[in-house]
Amino acid sequence: MNHSSEQPLERVTIPALQQWKDNGRRVVMTTAYDAVAARIADPIVDIILVGDSVGNVCLGFDNTLPVSVAMMNHHLEAVARTRPHALLVADMPFLSFHVGSEDTIRNAGGFLQRGADAVKLEGGAKRIEMVRALVDCEIPVMGHLGLTPQSVNVMGGFKVQGRTTDTALRLLDDAHRLQEAGCFALVLEGIPAELAARATEVLTIPTIGIGAGPNCSGQVLVFHDVLGLTEGHRPKFVRAYTNGFQLFQEALSRWAADIRKGAFPGSEECYRLPDQLRHAIADWVPSNST
Repeated sequence: MNHSSEQPLERVTIPALQQWKDNGRRVVMTTAYDAVAARIADPIVDIILVGDSVGNVCLGFDNTLPVSVAMMNHHLEAVARTRPHALLVADMPFLSFHVGSEDTIRNAGGFLQRGADAVKLEGGAKRIEMVRALVDCEIPVMGHLGLTPQSVNVMGGFKVQGRTTDTALRLLDDAHRLQEAGCFALVLEGIPAELAARATEVLTIPTIGIGAGPNCSGQVLVFHDVLGLTEGHRPKFVRAYTNGFQLFQEALSRWAADIRKGAFPGSEECYRLPDQLRHAIADWVPSNST
């Protein structure tokens, strides 16, 4: 939905998301890794995710595994300074919630202290203890099942999940267990549409799909993917709504050409001296140096 920028936007809350799920209103979620993207997205979307996908989208890594808590803090703080109306969710990066409840709570709590409204973590049954620990500390948790990028090495690459009876039923069981542990929503990534539809049907909490078909409670795509800012191969589930990479390069090329032919800056981009000062600098000559 598009909001008018002339009126203050009402903050999106977790209870509002649940109400939207109950009423059938679809949720729109995208990523932001800096203040510019957050300001562009905020009047339009319901949830902004400061994702560990910043690693491969912006920082040049092959995957999300090298992203640290310190990196996440840096990008989260940039987005939080814009004071978005959207619910602001921070990804918990690899190893930030794997080594014990105390470290998990400290890392997640640090995200909330820096402006996040909630955290997102990947995994199913193995992460139930951590989810419960966070929820017990009043830290809202969004779960993430299916193609979980932090498990790329175990999965043998970025592959669709839930295509066998065992894995499909395990996903449904994990989704139910995460809901019971207190997750307020689940991201379902890279799974067959029918499986995501069934999960959405049996869960009471909202599901946010990415490569999971049209029947989830909402959808998420990476900001740069929607705007066509990424090079090379795009996943099947990505729909780019403009070719931002080409558009930006064309604009930059026009600027560079104007510089090279002396057309930039023009008079409208220049500051001017008062007449008397122009005469003074015109008459200036260097003093004799010793």
